Amino acid sequence: MNLSDELIALNQRLLDAIMQADWQTYEELCAPDLTAFEPEACGQLVEGLSFHRIYFEVPQHSRRRQATMTSPRVRILGPTAIVTYVRVNQVEFDGVIQSSAFEETRIWHQTESGWKHVHFHRSQLR
Repeated sequence: MNLSDELIALNQRLLDAIMQADWQTYEELCAPDLTAFEPEACGQLVEGLSFHRIYFEVPQHSRRRQATMTSPRVRILGPTAIVTYVRVNQVEFDGVIQSSAFEETRIWHQTESGWKHVHFHRSQLR
């Protein structure tokens, strides 16, 4: 597996942890000082993992959830990599599957203990 494929697989593992509300895996993959711009932050830069934890603690009201990366691209810049794609979320509510799409850019940094997710920017497509 080449490095680009490894980073795409790692990023998919992160998305799966988000969709399954798997805090342990999310925390393992993310740097403690993760930064983000995302719709839930109302235009503000959020720092650290505490902002995101609440989304893992709220009970899931659906039976099935999945995230698919479409057209992922990886750009490796030494010990840092940028992964860009459109994320399509599918969530089942009472037998009906609803889809939503987001443009995402995720920054990964290679450390002694492996790749860590250090920053992301997510915008919802309308």
